[in-house]
Amino acid sequence: MSQIPVKNITPPAAKVQSSTDLYASAEKIYTRAFSGVFRNLRRVGGAFLFLVYFGTVWLNWDGRQAVWWNLPERKFYIFGSTFWPQDFVLLSALLIICAFGLFFITVFAGRVWCGYTCPQSVFTWIFMWGEKVTEGDRNKRMKLDKAPMSAEKFLRKLAKHSIWIGVSLATAVTFVGYFSPIRELIPDLFTLDASGWALFWVGFFTVATYGNAGWLREQVCIYMCPYARFQSVMFDADTLIVSYDPRRGEGRGPRKKGADYKAQGLGDCIDCHMCVQVCPTGIDIRDGLQLECIGCAACIDACDSIMEKMDYPKGLISYTTEHNLSGQKTHLLRPRLIGYAVALVAMMSVFAWAVTNRPLVGLDVIKDRVMFRENQDGHIENVYTLKIMNKAQHDMTYSISADGIEGLEFEGTNQVKAAAGEVLSVPVGLSIEPEKLPSSANKIMFHVQALEDNSINTNADSRFNGPSIR
Repeated sequence: MSQIPVKNITPPAAKVQSSTDLYASAEKIYTRAFSGVFRNLRRVGGAFLFLVYFGTVWLNWDGRQAVWWNLPERKFYIFGSTFWPQDFVLLSALLIICAFGLFFITVFAGRVWCGYTCPQSVFTWIFMWGEKVTEGDRNKRMKLDKAPMSAEKFLRKLAKHSIWIGVSLATAVTFVGYFSPIRELIPDLFTLDASGWALFWVGFFTVATYGNAGWLREQVCIYMCPYARFQSVMFDADTLIVSYDPRRGEGRGPRKKGADYKAQGLGDCIDCHMCVQVCPTGIDIRDGLQLECIGCAACIDACDSIMEKMDYPKGLISYTTEHNLSGQKTHLLRPRLIGYAVALVAMMSVFAWAVTNRPLVGLDVIKDRVMFRENQDGHIENVYTLKIMNKAQHDMTYSISADGIEGLEFEGTNQVKAAAGEVLSVPVGLSIEPEKLPSSANKIMFHVQALEDNSINTNADSRFNGPSIR
């Protein structure tokens, strides 16, 4: 059998292409300083968020920290309320409400959460401010980075990183302070008497804040944040987004102030690239909507300032909609937005009702392993351990009772006192004459009620067992 000839398809050495590295390192973004309405709005919002975050941890309530997640004792204090692990369903509900709130605001106004209130953005703006006050504005920072190391460059870099580390450390200590009382944590950190876990988490969040806001910055928004990936699914043609108006701006080109630029076939855009230079993610908004855009409106402020200098109308870049850009009418109310709003209001109402009507006393019933026994009076007896949790902020006295079977007798203490946040283990017994027992397994109900406030009460069911009845 003749062999099939094999053709050599290997190209000659001269024609072999060299391999190409598909990885490109991120280019550093040098943002330019600017001012404007949206920048001021972001400043006010950021100041409020910082005040809440750094200030709340120092508030006191009834002799303790107002907001304190006491993990060792599994108690979570939020001002006048104490929450227990059994209340974690409320946390799940709160997270769902936050998710629907994010969906609603995204459908209505795009990615404004990222631009104004996201911790990554807020801390990045703070770190950029630290960069500006130590190294100068955009051009100075670019020249400084290209310059060889000198005493001045070293001192400026040292000052910048000192600010970054200081902000990161304050952020980390405050965060850990919500879990370990901050008035005790700070002296313990200075004297190195803090627990190993406290030191670990302070160090971890210091490094995380320093790395995310100082070095990663826009890469977190572009590559790590899932919100950037699914935001386009939630947008529609009536969603407010930061957009450039090409009908008004094109064609681009420089010109002198006061020149008849329209006679030259130019639009309002003078191609100054200010919108690019102030963008924290380094994009050109004139290329259209991009997943990198965080809706911060820095480009709007920069462009408006140029339009004002050129005596052109503001709004070449603005918060607008696709329908508006195409000359169509924008619909403020549409089914998806209304649906999110209705769902959000309904969930918030249910959540508020659940929190306000949350029982301030908890009850768990643990039945003894012995099914039943006969006591000295000849009655059938069952033994239980009641776990009574005082969720109120002050001491309470509770009465205990049980029913479910006619003739059921309560044995043991039927009145106990619990301190605020205390969990009591109360052994009790129930007995009944054998002839009054309906069956060998009977459903009963325990009741716990506060003597100080009749509205504070709870119930828990259990079983009362007896001998087989024939």
